[in-house]
Amino acid sequence: RPPPAPLPSSPSDPARGGPQLCGGQTWLDDDASHDGRRTGALHERTKTSRGRTEETKLTMKQMRTSASEFCGKGLQVRANRPMRAPRAVAAVVAEVQAEGQDDGERLRLNNLSPWPGSRRKAKRKGRGHAAGQGASCGFGMRGQKSRSGPGVRPGFEGGQMPLYRRVPKLKGIAGGMSAGKDKFVNINLRDIAENFEAGSEVSMESLQAKRVLSLSGKEKSLPLKVLGDGEVKVQVTVKAAAFSKSAKEKLEAAGCTVELLPMKEKWTRKAHEARMAASS
Repeated sequence: RPPPAPLPSSPSDPARGGPQLCGGQTWLDDDASHDGRRTGALHERTKTSRGRTEETKLTMKQMRTSASEFCGKGLQVRANRPMRAPRAVAAVVAEVQAEGQDDGERLRLNNLSPWPGSRRKAKRKGRGHAAGQGASCGFGMRGQKSRSGPGVRPGFEGGQMPLYRRVPKLKGIAGGMSAGKDKFVNINLRDIAENFEAGSEVSMESLQAKRVLSLSGKEKSLPLKVLGDGEVKVQVTVKAAAFSKSAKEKLEAAGCTVELLPMKEKWTRKAHEARMAASS
């Protein structure tokens, strides 16, 4: 709507059609948008030091976010037509008064908005040069990958021998077989000599108590095996499920007691059927 008649530069006088701001004037424009909802804008006309007239426009969204700024300046804003002003604008802009207090605006559903910079517009690919990605939007001019629809499956190299078939396959756990998995928890004679005194007992429980072994996961269910790296000069009692040949010879030469613990029987169908037949 056209602004009201110009007013002389004087202090704020709401009775003359609108409050004065900084030697100018302010009025509220409440127009109906194309969808029937009313929108509003706050116009401000000021005079510069050189005598020029400048006019600024504050939309309804800006008025919601800067209501605390109006209160901080101690302004009094009144609509020229308060009965026709939109409800949202009247609730936020009309009758905004502050006398040295800045309580801010109440948090409502109609003024919630994401943090500035947290939401970005998605790339509009394939929408011409003006979209910013060029004519082919980064996909090239020809080929299967530049056209719509599904592309190629992962690992496909155009028909040649793919990489996952060219590389050699390894034995054991590296190749996916169970042959490389550990079957024992290993300990050397050097560890026994450093952590045990004469007359002590070496077992899985004592090794864990002295923190020589720190087992977790599947290692807790594996048996203990003693290997022959190092020398033992004290007489101890060693209880394990398996001994290497050199470890057993060194322990017996040092006068240690070697106790072979029974291992868990491996499950086989033949042994299982034999046990079932014996129990029946």
